[in-house]
Amino acid sequence: MNGDFEDSPFSSGNEYMREAPGPQPQQAVKSRPGARETAWRLFSTEFNGTSLEIKPTEEKMPSYVVTPLGAKVNRVLVAGVLTEIEDRGSEDEHMWVCRVQDPSGNFYVNAGRFQPEASAAMASLVAPCLVAAVGKVRLFRREDGNISMSVRPERVVQIDEKAYSEWILETAKTTWARLKNMRRACGMPDATVDTLISMGVCPAEAEGIIYALDNAEPPSSEVYLRSIQNAIRKLLPDEEIDLGIPGDAPDEVYVPGGGFSAPRRSEPVAGNASTEDAIMRLLEELDVDGRGAPRDELERRAESMGISSIELEEVSNSLMEKGLIYEPSLKFLKII
Repeated sequence: MNGDFEDSPFSSGNEYMREAPGPQPQQAVKSRPGARETAWRLFSTEFNGTSLEIKPTEEKMPSYVVTPLGAKVNRVLVAGVLTEIEDRGSEDEHMWVCRVQDPSGNFYVNAGRFQPEASAAMASLVAPCLVAAVGKVRLFRREDGNISMSVRPERVVQIDEKAYSEWILETAKTTWARLKNMRRACGMPDATVDTLISMGVCPAEAEGIIYALDNAEPPSSEVYLRSIQNAIRKLLPDEEIDLGIPGDAPDEVYVPGGGFSAPRRSEPVAGNASTEDAIMRLLEELDVDGRGAPRDELERRAESMGISSIELEEVSNSLMEKGLIYEPSLKFLKII
């Protein structure tokens, strides 16, 4: 097992990502026994924040977890620094448990006798090193109600910095896209799977978004924006650069010099104190039940006052940066 880029899942394992989440034919084929599931690229923040499951309704059909941003996941492709590895089995039956750290947290990757190729590969790894793993997700509910997430790998390989940077780049892009799609869905009270597909969302993600919104509170975007920023900084020469990622995702995100970065914001209108005061008054007025001001109603009221949706976003971002408001969920803004 070596660190050559040609041996990483991003080249020799490209078959895992040929059906990566993104624009896909709207007439998607439903999962069938034996079909290989898409390996989603997720940061550990989104992966470990998962609490929803979709159990199979037919024999030999796959099970899924649904992340807070609506990824409907059976398999993942994760990467990071192997910081700990331990064999908790015996000489006759190994059970490898390892921790892999990405820019936002940790993945736990476990392999035993039912994952022979991955288990053999893990036996030769020495921490710390860069690794990538592709495999199935496992959600475990403890007696105290807590949930733990782990990866049961089909394959584990040691990778180099170039391969890890590519994983970070692609994961940042897809996380950004999911966040944007989730926010769009939150602004559509009657959104359906078909509605989202007609807007260009891939079927698996459209199903996941609607399932997440039907079964859990909409997520706060702050934690995912922070994960994206922290990840992108790993690709830049100066990790202290303020990327200025806005609260709403653009259609395209580029990196300076060929990499990935957030676009430069337009000059904010947030410096206009009267506009900020007007938005603060609206937030207070629309918070009728203590949950916060509904975004859709806030946008309608602001527009009637001559404040565009772009201006509202800039003002909201500025007020959040000042610590005056926060986002309890993607559907609401609330005064602190």
